[in-house]
This record gives sequence, C-alpha cells and structure tokens, in this order.
Amino acid sequence: MILSETEAKSLLQKVLKYSKADECEVNLQGEKWSNIRYALNKVSTCGSKTYKVLAVQSAFGKKVGVATIDEFDDASLEKVVRRSEELAQLAPENPEYTGLLGPQQYLPPSGFINSTASLTSVDRAKAVGQSIQVARSQKQTVAGYLEDRVGYSAMMNSKGLFAYYPSAKVNFSATIRTDNGTGSGYATQGVTDFAKLNTASATQIALQKAVGSVGAQAIEPGKYTVILEPLAAAVLLEHLFRSLDARSADEGRSFLSKAGGKSKLGEQIVDERVTIYSDPTNEDLPSSPWSADGRAQEKISWIEKGVIKNLFYSRYWAQKKGVKPVPAPTNFMMAGGTASLEELIKSTQRGILVTKFWYIRSVDPQSLLVTGLTRDGTFYIENGKIKHPVKNFRFNESPVIMLNNLETLGKVERVVSSEGSFSNYLVPAMKIREFTFTSLSDAI
Repeated sequence: MILSETEAKSLLQKVLKYSKADECEVNLQGEKWSNIRYALNKVSTCGSKTYKVLAVQSAFGKKVGVATIDEFDDASLEKVVRRSEELAQLAPENPEYTGLLGPQQYLPPSGFINSTASLTSVDRAKAVGQSIQVARSQKQTVAGYLEDRVGYSAMMNSKGLFAYYPSAKVNFSATIRTDNGTGSGYATQGVTDFAKLNTASATQIALQKAVGSVGAQAIEPGKYTVILEPLAAAVLLEHLFRSLDARSADEGRSFLSKAGGKSKLGEQIVDERVTIYSDPTNEDLPSSPWSADGRAQEKISWIEKGVIKNLFYSRYWAQKKGVKPVPAPTNFMMAGGTASLEELIKSTQRGILVTKFWYIRSVDPQSLLVTGLTRDGTFYIENGKIKHPVKNFRFNESPVIMLNNLETLGKVERVVSSEGSFSNYLVPAMKIREFTFTSLSDAI
C-alpha cells in the first residue's frame, strides 16, 4: 500500500509522540516494486513486492542511536522508539552530529505519474511481448528485464520538519544474441511515464547492434577517436558525478584535491563546453526535492563551462569550513549539443563507435582512472561510415581526461546505467579524441 502524504504525516506524528529523547527524527519509506524477466524469447519470472520501513533516530546530546522496523501496530512503533533511545544512550558521542533541521521550504514534487502507478501485470506482459516479437520476427533471441517502482519517502522530526515525496519510474533493458552466438546488441530505456516506454523500438536498436556486430575483426589496441553513445558515456561520467564531494577534496582523497588541504573549487578542470547540473524539477528526470537529511534541493550547477562551481558539503563539513552546506543531489544531468549520432559518425575520419561499457572498476581515485570493457556492439568508422564491427577492447581512461579531449557533444538522452545500480541520467552522446584501449577481449 502506498501511503498518501496525509497518511504518512499522521503515522510519523504518532511515532514522534513516543519520543523521550532530546531530538528525534523519523524516516518512512515504502514502495511497490514489480518486474518481469524474459530469456530465450520467453518470460521466465515475474513478481511484485510491496513494503514499508520505518527508521527512528534518537539523540541525547551528541549520542545518537537508530533503529528500524517494518511492523506498524502501536506497540511495535513504541518499541522501535525505545530501542533507538537505548542505543543512543549506549553510543559514544558523535563529534560530527550537528543536530536536526527545522521546517524547510521545498520545490513542488513532480516525479509521480498515474500511468506508471496504475500499471498491471497485463501491461508489463504486453510491453515484454512487443520486445519478444521484434526478435522472433528476425529469428533472433532476446533476453530482457522490465521493472517499475512506485513509492514514497517521508521524514518528520521533533523540530517541526516534515517532507514527503511520491515517485514512479520504469526501467527496461534488452539484449539480443544472434543465432550463431557471435553477435550481441543491447538497448535500454528509462522513463517516469510508462506511456512513453517503447520496448519495441528499444529492442529494434538492440537487434541492429546484434546483427551488425557479427564477424567482428580484431584491430590493434591504442588511442582512438571514439563516439560514445549516451549509455557508454554515462557509466564513466557517474564516477565523476559521485566524486564531487568537498570533504574528500579538502582532505586530499580526491581528483579535486590540491596541495595544502585545498580543492580545485572555482578552477577549470575540463573542456569549456562541459556543464553538469542537477534539477529535481526537470520533467525528463524528476527527483526528490529534499535530501536524506531534510535539506532542500534546488537546481544547481556543479561544473559550468568546464569550471567546478559547487561541491557537496555535509552540514558538519560546511560548519567546519564556514561555508553554506550543499546537499548531494538527487539527480544528475549534462548539457549536450545538437548533433545526432549519425552526424557524429559522418564527421569522423577514423574512429570507433562504442555502444556500451561494462565491468567498470576503479584504478586510481586520485585521477578517477577506471578500467572496463566494451560490449554489445563496437564498430570501426572510416571516412564517416561504419565499416565493420570490431572485437571488444579493454580500456583505461578517466572521465576527467575524456572531458578534456572532447571534440563534439551530441543530443541528450535519458539512459539507465548498466553497472547494476539502475540509476538514470540525462547525458549526451559525445565524440572524444585519444581514448585509450589497452588490449583486446574475446567476449562477445
């Protein structure tokens, strides 16, 4: 059951009445998560789960304890409050505890869509059926996954803060393998509004990649001009997105660190065409207008025209540094250009088109150097045309270096990270020079 704002508020007020602590904060999360999985052109599993969880944080001075529960009768609610208070009394003082926030003003939420909230098992089956039909029509084999999440989060504390955010989203992915096992293609789509999901067109893209990647030829590893489709770009950029933290930069643990305990805040670190920002009200990627600790989110630039404009500051670290606290955002997006993927290819004399990266691992946090593999459609470009598929590569590259070697930005798309988090981003395709491939991979 998805609780309304009124229902969530009533429940949290009841919990707070049990508190005997100096300060108390209650967080409530609930979700209906449904999914359908298919392989070998047949549905293999489907399921749905509804849950809600309550977390109570009690504080006596700087001694803090947290307890959670998923039972909601009055006795259980009082029990979880008492447990959090007992844990707080046993805990050592937390020198970084800054106390609770009072009431905040939030931007209006925009992430709840009725077409997604009212999805049925028949709707999911029809969407998956359209994907399977694309593969069957060409005598190919598809495997895929569709999930929809409809939920809410709410927070209330003893200082009068209350926040509520309902949300809904759908993620879809499909992989096609050719019947001879030598070609593979992948496509994904993330939407807030289920009515905008088109599993057939996404699967058609995967089909084209799979058929086109048959007969891949080996070429020498080295530095190449690459065209990264938005999906490939996103899994590298998210390493940069998650590293825009002021404390790690100030303490010398980040690519943004400088000698003497300083950061690169205010300096240009990438090409001037790069602008990375967050906006919880963006209609193509809506997100919560409040952060985990209750601070209000707003539209904010992290990198503007290549310059580091802002970093995340916890309330403790901001207080220590005497600056305004800036919460970590609830979404990320990068401004793009006007070039289509076809135009990027046409403008390339010699290069490689990358559909997807996977198995990404950090090599050096100080430079954001990561390693990984190409997958599901890698193609050699010559004289502005795709000439033939190539065998997959291992690469070593940093998104910072990548964004300094930027040649052209393409159009922005909403993509779903393929690295397991199923995070959604708005990022453009991009043409990059001197991208480093270190070895070949025999994987399809």
